Amino acid sequence: MTDYSKLDFSPLLDIDPDEVVTHSYMRDVPLRGGKTLALVTLDNGRDHTRPNTMGPATLLELGTTFDTLTERAKRGEIHGVAVTGKPFILAAGADLSKVGELPSAEVARLLPQLGHHVLGKQAEFGVPSFVFTNGLALGGGVEIGLNADYRTIDRSTAAFALPEVFLGLIPGWGGAYILPNLIGIENALKVIIENPLKQNRVLTADEAFHLGIADAIFDSANFLEDSIRWADGVIAGEITVKRPNAPGKVERLVKWDAAIGIARKMLESRIGSVPKSPYRALDLLKAAKSGTKEEGFEREDVALAELVTGDQFQASIYAFNLVQKRAKRPAGAPDKALAKPVTKVGVIGAGYMASQFALLFVRRLRVPVVITDLDQARVDKGVAYIHDEIAKLLDKGRISSDEANRLRALVTGTTDRSLFADADWVIEAVFEELAVKQDVFAEFEEYVSPEAVLATNTSSLSVEQIGAKLKHPERLVGFHFFTPVAVMPLIEVVKTPNTDDATLSTAMVTAAKLRKNAVITADTPGFVVNRVLAKVLGEAMHAVDDGTPFEVVDEGFAPLGLPMAPSALLDLVGLTVGAHVLDTHHAAFPDRFYRSENLHKLAEYGTLLEKDSKGKIKGLDKGAAKIVSGGTSPWTKEQILSRLEDGLADEIHRMLEDDVVHAAEDIDLCMILGAGFPFQMGGITPYLDRVGASERVFGDTFHHPPIRGIG
Repeated sequence: MTDYSKLDFSPLLDIDPDEVVTHSYMRDVPLRGGKTLALVTLDNGRDHTRPNTMGPATLLELGTTFDTLTERAKRGEIHGVAVTGKPFILAAGADLSKVGELPSAEVARLLPQLGHHVLGKQAEFGVPSFVFTNGLALGGGVEIGLNADYRTIDRSTAAFALPEVFLGLIPGWGGAYILPNLIGIENALKVIIENPLKQNRVLTADEAFHLGIADAIFDSANFLEDSIRWADGVIAGEITVKRPNAPGKVERLVKWDAAIGIARKMLESRIGSVPKSPYRALDLLKAAKSGTKEEGFEREDVALAELVTGDQFQASIYAFNLVQKRAKRPAGAPDKALAKPVTKVGVIGAGYMASQFALLFVRRLRVPVVITDLDQARVDKGVAYIHDEIAKLLDKGRISSDEANRLRALVTGTTDRSLFADADWVIEAVFEELAVKQDVFAEFEEYVSPEAVLATNTSSLSVEQIGAKLKHPERLVGFHFFTPVAVMPLIEVVKTPNTDDATLSTAMVTAAKLRKNAVITADTPGFVVNRVLAKVLGEAMHAVDDGTPFEVVDEGFAPLGLPMAPSALLDLVGLTVGAHVLDTHHAAFPDRFYRSENLHKLAEYGTLLEKDSKGKIKGLDKGAAKIVSGGTSPWTKEQILSRLEDGLADEIHRMLEDDVVHAAEDIDLCMILGAGFPFQMGGITPYLDRVGASERVFGDTFHHPPIRGIG
């Protein structure tokens, strides 16, 4: 085993000489019976907008503090050690801002080793160690607590998570070994792998407590005092901590490997085999079933060093910065001060999508929402669906009963168009046919106020043409959601040549209030996401029509890292929709987008994939296989991938030349948030640079220099 105390960590200090150091401030807190608790407060001296982070200088200072406390404990001066953070923040984990500048794999390995060396000292004080999680705790911030003997948590903690897998890494300061041995393998799989892959879901304080990650939970008002009092009881032997989720013999012998096997199959079906970090995390969790903590830490050292020096982590940091920074400052957005107030929303349509819109608007904006449709029966069905969804939120504890009542009262349905007169925002979700949408807006323009914004959720039609019959087309904007509406974080805001700045600003501000990330696109076929996916589906169907089995096509596409294979994507969006998308793009760009007659035949047949009673895919339906069996020039997997990469590089390059969006970063942001393109790939344009497609197609790269790793 590595003796961390003999390692030279100074090369890490050279990476970031300007690190904002989170200092370790010590003070003694008197306990009962003449005993003393040493309390360490982590504080970087900045306000709440700059969370504590754990860079090399921070960790080395904390290690020195822990050494001092170990000596004091030996002398009998202190009887427990506790760590907490500045107000509302424990720590946001390792400072990753400079990790991409690590000069070698050897130096990279020092990063997890330093974390293990310092945080592991909490087990060597010779007195009980505590961590009082008083607020935000992410990644290494959670692992500070995992390395201690006992943990408390503030009930109002804003976010608690191990998001490393989301960033192409693994919990590398003890989390991958300690957590499954603390709360059981199934719970650890949820926290370490499942949650990060669900749009980086975080735990609430109550969830962390019930999982057993925290031993006690207290309200904010007296959190520190209550935590100290609780620690006093533990030190005095009056409080015994029970950990009901800790794995027993049966779990280790039988359930552990079974849970790992199920998780592996889930990952393979959901994300394919390209992303590395989820599988490395899975291997570490499997190995945590047995062996010593020191062995577990050494495995984390190796895994984290390999990942942090690889392409996928570099790409992940690029993607992370897109989502955290660029998405919050959208390119081309007008001044927010131009936005019109939205005090009432009108939804044209009462079907599934329209009802989802209405639910989202009422939940996020807390303003009256009125829906309408062709007849009262459809309206009543839509309102009933919204009320049912509100009831589900109440049952899950997501909202209170008072809030549920308020939300239900804000939703109404009508066939009376005049009730839209005072709506500030009117969005349509009717049949995807140009003439229908034109007529709907022309009709409603006679009822709504001159100041009202009109929004269309079209996914493929020209927004400008949709507004062709409007007297005031300047107030029309595209507002393209992705399904499921409540979950998918992207909205493509489509600006036509007529859209004025006040309308565009209102759309961007409204998207932000809906807690969505908005990207402004030009009014062009497919906008961004559907245009890229049309290229993907078109190449897939071209290969199939030429005689390539769907299975080979799916395998050929795998290195792209899309969340699902082309066959599964077609099955999800629907064969009729898929055919319509390809037709739309072929009509607009006949020389670049493929039209598949077989896809129309499949749509008429109605089935592509055979599934079992639980909905699991068994393979290609026999009837569907017969429909696509006529091709005589099958492609190889290598040809499939090369043609796809070159086709995407060409199309995206054209989109940028035509100013569909402002920059390659906006296309990457759309694909990550709207199509589930994995963080580990960093976005479609860095991938195309890495594989050489950009150079092959247009003799340059999308990024200068290309976004790469050092491994």
